[in-house]
This record gives sequence, C-alpha cells and structure tokens, in this order.
Amino acid sequence: MHITTIGKYTALEALRTRVPATAMLALVLLVCASLFIRELAVFEAMRFQTGFYAAAARLVAVFLTSVYALASITREFNDKGLEVVLALDVPRTHYICGKLAGFMVVAMFIAVVMSLPLWILAPAGAACTWTASLMIELALIAALSLFCVVTFSQLLPAAGFVAAFYLLARCITAMRLMGAHPISGEDTPSQQFASALVEGLGYLLPALDQWTATSWLVDSPPEPVQLLGIFLQGMVYLTLLTAAALFDFHRRSL
Repeated sequence: MHITTIGKYTALEALRTRVPATAMLALVLLVCASLFIRELAVFEAMRFQTGFYAAAARLVAVFLTSVYALASITREFNDKGLEVVLALDVPRTHYICGKLAGFMVVAMFIAVVMSLPLWILAPAGAACTWTASLMIELALIAALSLFCVVTFSQLLPAAGFVAAFYLLARCITAMRLMGAHPISGEDTPSQQFASALVEGLGYLLPALDQWTATSWLVDSPPEPVQLLGIFLQGMVYLTLLTAAALFDFHRRSL
C-alpha cells in the first residue's frame, strides 16, 4: 500500500514540475532539428534524419529521467519532506521502492514520447524494439540516480557520478578494444595495468553502447535473443542498484 501511494505521488509530482511538457517541447525541437539535418543531406536523407533523431532523443531522454529523479529526492531532503513521510511509520524499504516505481513510470512515459516520431521514420518492428530497449535503459538510469542521490545527499556530486557512469558505460567497449590493441604496440607495465583496469570495469559496467542502438532503426533490428540479453542485464543492474540504495538509506541517520 505504501509503495503504491508513494509511487503514485512521485509520478504526479512529474506533472506538477512540468516533466511531460518538457518532454513534448524536447520532442518538437528534436523533430525540427532532424528536418533541418534531412535538408542538409545530399543522399539518404531519411536515413540521416532517423539516425540523428534517435541518437539525440536517447540522450535527451536519459538527461530528463536523471535530472527529474535527482531533483525529486534532493528537494525532499532539503524541504524535510522525507522526515515527515518517515514520521508516519512508513518503512524505509517502502519509501525507496515507491520512489523507484514512480521514477520508472515517468521514465517509461519519457521513452514512449521520445520514440513517437520513429514509428513514422522507421519500420514498426525496429521502432518497437528501440523503444523497449530505451525503457530498460531509462529504468536503469532512474535506479542509478536514486542510488547516487541517497548516497551523496547532494545534487551536484550525484549528477556528476551519474554522468560519469553513463559516459563510461557507453565507451567501455571501445576502451577495451583500445586497451587490447594499443597504438604504440608496447607491452609496458603501465599499459598492462591500464588494460587490466579497463577489463575490470568492463565486467562491472553494463555495455550501454549495445543498448538502444541507432543501427537498429537504419539497418536491421536486433535478434530477439539480443533484446532478451539486454532485459536480463538491465534487471540484474536494477536489482543491484536498488539493493545498494536500500543499504545506504537504512544506515542513514535522519
């Protein structure tokens, strides 16, 4: 009961803070920008437009989801609203799970809104797969943002950690390839250490460069087993981040 109520009011908070309106405004701006890109293309204009819109929409969706989650929890910390909720004998586990549920509802809404033009620009199957992958990615970002803001308690360091995590997860595959095949070709101790460090991060971080790929829309959609792997990987990281947020929140003194 507590989880449902907290999740519902978290989702309603998105309406009061104009998250849907912001998403729609971003949608309009990105569509206009993609039309401009299409006019600049000499050939395969539709392909350029689709690729630009998909890549930009993905980044905007991640930004909106993360900023909303971070700002929502930070606002409750600063306004002492959290103390009021917990004074009503609400278990801390219910609070975290309820906030995460509300953030995931908002994330799914943002994913659906940002993917609307792709149902016109790309085949329906590819657009559906891309949207499903974006939903999983935004759910992961929501859980990561919740964990960071609970751990750091401040907006700026939490936002910095989320940005660093996301950028590193997007680049980790390329970094692993560069570490395995250095340009200099020298096998120095520093090169070995850097390669081992990158390999270790590769096992810890999700390979987000393989999620929500633009190539699914302009070339060919992924195999169902690939989408299943993304779903399972997302659920694992979602569970770990939620457990970490619960651990940090339970040891926090209010």
